[in-house]
Amino acid sequence: PPPPSFSLFRATTAFYCKQWYQRRVREAVVSTQSTGLLKPILNAGGKDISHWFNTNGTNKSDFDPQIRTHIDSRTGCEVPYTPQGRFIHIPPPYPSATWASDFGTPWWKDESFCIGHLSTKTRKIRIINTLTSQEHTLEVCSEETLEEILNRFYKYNKHAASYTWKYNGTNLTMTKTLEQNGVKDEDEEFYELNFNEEDWLPAIHIYFNDDLTEA
Repeated sequence: PPPPSFSLFRATTAFYCKQWYQRRVREAVVSTQSTGLLKPILNAGGKDISHWFNTNGTNKSDFDPQIRTHIDSRTGCEVPYTPQGRFIHIPPPYPSATWASDFGTPWWKDESFCIGHLSTKTRKIRIINTLTSQEHTLEVCSEETLEEILNRFYKYNKHAASYTWKYNGTNLTMTKTLEQNGVKDEDEEFYELNFNEEDWLPAIHIYFNDDLTEA
């Protein structure tokens, strides 16, 4: 399925996607006298801007975005490459008395503006309560462990932790992902075969332990 899309909420708040991260630029960050520096960010609201950056890692643990650079034809110096236009926290290409570099961490490295990680792929599963015969369909991230899925399942069952979770009769390891537990993601195969994936969703059965826990 396609990645989630994010929309522009206000002229001073933009959501955007950058590789693994979804970030939000709040009013506190975009408070600047030069409204021209806002335009590239506002124009990119809800879009992937990974191409604005170079990264030195291939996973989230060592992800450290750096602004792409190029050699300025007039000065021969290496400067930020911003064909979409210079934006907030990017210095001007030439010396300027109006440029202040005391803003601290640039917004694309400030973890306080990270509001989520982008999943490489989402998938749907069915969770069937063998005690009540209730069934719920959840869309989950491929990186989520069963513990994280359980935490979201509290919305439907306050006693979710009081159940044993099984797939094909085998107990699931709650600290592992679905794939690590042998629950394969076959969405692409169903698509190639022109099958409706909704008819073939893997079923996780939960069995009540009767441990008398309270919600």
